[in-house]
Amino acid sequence: MLKLSRLTDYAVVVLSRMGRTDAPLLSAPGIAARTGLAEPTVAKVLKILAQSDIVEGLRGARGGYRLTRPLSEITLAEVVVAFDGPIALTACVDGGMGGCESEHLCPVRGRWDPVNHAIRAALAGISVAELARGGCGASSMTIPDHFAAAE
Repeated sequence: MLKLSRLTDYAVVVLSRMGRTDAPLLSAPGIAARTGLAEPTVAKVLKILAQSDIVEGLRGARGGYRLTRPLSEITLAEVVVAFDGPIALTACVDGGMGGCESEHLCPVRGRWDPVNHAIRAALAGISVAELARGGCGASSMTIPDHFAAAE
């Protein structure tokens, strides 16, 4: 099963909440209260988002966190990579070596690359803002021709 980590899911929730406010800065406890997530989890998510330059933290008595750019410019691919690392379905995708004991005999080595690229493109084509407002359903997404025929 292709599945994102819980922290990635929580990051989308946190970002969605941050994008729905006019407040210049939000605190981790404030975000936790508004999302129902535990404060330590929110703090961990914000730390990773800050390390990835998706949010920035300001210290001090009037500090907090803010988005580094509008939610509409933050893609799901960025969030996934920040929390789960590079998007790769198999160890040998995009020329990767040494991740499989059978790679020298594998009849499908390199054949996963187009699938991996399609998934990356799909995630890069959806912003967190679209997901937050429900605008990323099949009717609003552009489906590549080679996938559309399978529907």
